[in-house]
Amino acid sequence: MNRSMEAHNFLSKKGYRVQSFGTGDKVKLPGAAPDRPNVYEFGTPYDDIYQDLLQKDRELYTRNGLLHMLDRNRRIKPHPERFQSTSEQFNLILTCEERVYDQVIDSLEGRDSQTTPVHIVNIEIQDNHEEATIGAFLMCDLVAMMANSDDLDNDIDEMLQDFEAKCQRPILHCLLFY
Repeated sequence: MNRSMEAHNFLSKKGYRVQSFGTGDKVKLPGAAPDRPNVYEFGTPYDDIYQDLLQKDRELYTRNGLLHMLDRNRRIKPHPERFQSTSEQFNLILTCEERVYDQVIDSLEGRDSQTTPVHIVNIEIQDNHEEATIGAFLMCDLVAMMANSDDLDNDIDEMLQDFEAKCQRPILHCLLFY
């Protein structure tokens, strides 16, 4: 929720058409203890999640940045969405973690029609506020490079190699038809 929404916010401000999704079964946010996360259904409004955490422990969730993150999120869209529940068609899907990259591929491979091409690219971004901001800048740089390509399908491999060397992060890529 942090990395994808930070990138969503940044990319949409740059004028790109963006959607962001989670891939888990539920929305899980850190709780008062590592073994007690706050768990919500996808579709639960960010306002409701914000108010719930505010009532549970305003000080804790202010200190750890969750209330700030949820405040940002609710200004971007009404509620978290699950990738596996959408039937949208995409040209490009960016992920921030290999596990999510794998879940996206699994989800798309399980769909009936396999005629629409999509580039799926993963940039490893740690799940903390600072890395989410850096990751949003990196994703914006990558999307700008892709948008400026006259033949993305032909240019993407070299483009990603150059980008990986520049940002010093592992990049995964596949072209999938779904």
